[in-house]
Amino acid sequence: MQKGSRATVAVIGAGIMGTAIATRLIETGHSVHVFDLDREKVASLAAKGATAAGSVQEAVAASDFSILSLNHANIVRAVVFGDDGVASAASAEKLLIDMSSIDPADTAEMAARLQHETGMAWVDCPLSGRVPGALAGKLTIMAGGSAEDFERARHVMQHLAANYTLMGVSGAGQTTKLINQLFCAVLFQAVAEAVKLAEAGGVDAAAIPAALAGGRADSRILQEFMAKFAARDFTPTGRIDNMLKDLDSLQAFALKTKTPLPLTGSVVEVHRLLCAAGLGPRDSAEMMRLLDGFSHA
Repeated sequence: MQKGSRATVAVIGAGIMGTAIATRLIETGHSVHVFDLDREKVASLAAKGATAAGSVQEAVAASDFSILSLNHANIVRAVVFGDDGVASAASAEKLLIDMSSIDPADTAEMAARLQHETGMAWVDCPLSGRVPGALAGKLTIMAGGSAEDFERARHVMQHLAANYTLMGVSGAGQTTKLINQLFCAVLFQAVAEAVKLAEAGGVDAAAIPAALAGGRADSRILQEFMAKFAARDFTPTGRIDNMLKDLDSLQAFALKTKTPLPLTGSVVEVHRLLCAAGLGPRDSAEMMRLLDGFSHA
């Protein structure tokens, strides 16, 4: 298929990311069929040009590609194999693209089951780049599946991603996403601690990113978030409890594979403390509250 040609795509899950993905696909000329239990979210996308589906089965039956954007492996399993789910409308001509962030082993098991039972292939395509990346078509997507199915999925992914990479067999994309989350979580904590150290030393923390630009300590997280953390700007860019969900999956995978992660373990507990303090639904900048002794407004 040529770049720019129109595809018919089901988007299952119209949360923050699912809505951004569906919006981008609508804007790039695809025919999008959306299903979510929250009918208001579906109606909002229908107003942009999507077709509202009455069930997962209906959306998948009408589409060549089916994108999942869901929160947990148990939800993915229910949506794929439950009543009126993906499997009930699956065929070898269709392709499932799971853009959720879930356990690699669960992904590999479900992908094998779906293909065995229906002939429908599965490519795991977790993402990095959040809503702005999706809306601009500049996501980083790490994929798992066969080379052939990876190329089939490119027909849709090329409109969503600036960096689309095959990492290996089914589940490899999810493993790579766990590694991505490891880096992000550790770097967020490092930025928070650096802000406190700068403040203790009388240095303008917001000036640090420019001062370190191009050096070995530079990173996108440093450039994008240090001034935000320093200003105690808690504007939502990503939920702490969603990060903890991914970090719990990461620790479970590490335990299963007997991989030591001492630094990551400490950062996981920081996220758990923040969630215990009722800050789970809020932004990563809330890490500053912990270091401030919860004294900052």
